[in-house]
Amino acid sequence: MPVIPMFPLGSVLFPAMPLALRVFEERYLKMMGAILDAEEPVFGVVLIERGSEVGGGDHRFDMGTTARVLQIEAPEGPLQVVAKGDRRFRVVSWLEEEPYPSAEVEFVDEFSADDVDVVALDRVDALVRDTLAYLLELDLSVPWPTDIELADDPVARAWQLAGIAPLGTLDHQDLLESTGVADLLTQVEQTVTSALEVFKLSRESEE
Repeated sequence: MPVIPMFPLGSVLFPAMPLALRVFEERYLKMMGAILDAEEPVFGVVLIERGSEVGGGDHRFDMGTTARVLQIEAPEGPLQVVAKGDRRFRVVSWLEEEPYPSAEVEFVDEFSADDVDVVALDRVDALVRDTLAYLLELDLSVPWPTDIELADDPVARAWQLAGIAPLGTLDHQDLLESTGVADLLTQVEQTVTSALEVFKLSRESEE
């Protein structure tokens, strides 16, 4: 089984989604140096279940996504890393933390574009964008613009819709662990709809 360097984070990385990191811890600086020398410039990202990104000693979820490094810059201060989510994996076993975290993983089968329901994909696309627009109208901060351009590939687009959906990290982790693209789209639709209904009810009760 493959062994890859690991970067536990307080957020979920989806396939086809961008990732920007400011790297300053010594162990992760060493990791980036090793990645630059590797044939495949990739590392794994998993969500931290309990604990902190800094200093180690955290507990992590097993399902994660590989990040393919696209650019590394070294200005004054922290290292600037730009990467993109690639393949999902499940951690089989964690290895030694020195000089940086690494794990033995097994890759999860990728979704097929043939299994994408285009009607459902468009419906979820509209729902996510409408929800972002609603939150913006309330002057609430959202991380993605409503007119963000998504991939033409239907599987990549489905993952990107999960990534920009205004949900909490545990909801995002549940989406990452979807068993198929139909399951992913259904979960995004149901979770966003439910979260929006709860949010509207809570606002009404406050008025």
